Amino acid sequence: MSENPHDFLHVINDFYPATQASRLFQTLSEHHPWPENRYQVAGRFFTLPRQQTWHADPGIVYSYNNNLLVTREWTSLLSEIRKKVEAELNYVFNAVLVNNYRNGHDYVGWHADDEIELGEQALIASLSLGGTRPFLMRHKQSHQQQRIELFHGSLIVMLPGFQQHFLHAVPKDPDIDTGRINLTFRKVMAQPK
Repeated sequence: MSENPHDFLHVINDFYPATQASRLFQTLSEHHPWPENRYQVAGRFFTLPRQQTWHADPGIVYSYNNNLLVTREWTSLLSEIRKKVEAELNYVFNAVLVNNYRNGHDYVGWHADDEIELGEQALIASLSLGGTRPFLMRHKQSHQQQRIELFHGSLIVMLPGFQQHFLHAVPKDPDIDTGRINLTFRKVMAQPK
C-alpha cells in the first residue's frame, strides 16, 4: 500500500474563483449561525479550538469523538455549495461539517475521519475559504509526514483509503491572523437499529 498521501488526494485549486470564494467567505463569516465552542461531555466542559456546525439530511446521525453533534438543517447557501461539489465529483453527499478557524490560534489536531458511520470507503470533499493554512498528513504506520497548502477557493477530495492509512491536521500557528472557513462534505451511512 502506498505511503504517499497524494495517491489518495485530488486537489482542485480554483474550484471557486477568488471573487466567488470571497463572497462565500464573507457571507458565512457574517451570517452563518456560529454557536459557542464550549461543549460538555460526561459532566466535563471543554472548549473546541474552533467554531463548528453540522448540517445533514433528515434522519442522518453522526457521532464525532463520541460527542453527538446537534444536527441543523441545510441553509440555502450550504445547499448551493453542496450542489456544485456534487456536480463536480458526480457523488452525492448528505452532510457537511462547517468549521470556522478565526485565526491561527484555532486548529484541529491529528485525526482520521474514520468513524463507522462514514463506511470503509469514505470519500470526503473539503472546501477551503479564506486564509491559506497548511494541511499536514501523516502515515499511520511509518509516521512519514507531508504537507500541502489549503488555498482560498480550493477543493481537496480525500479519496477512499485516505482515512484508513493517514492522519491529518491543521496546526496552530499564532502568526496567522486571517480567518478560514472549511466545509467538509460527507456521506453518512445509515446504521442498523
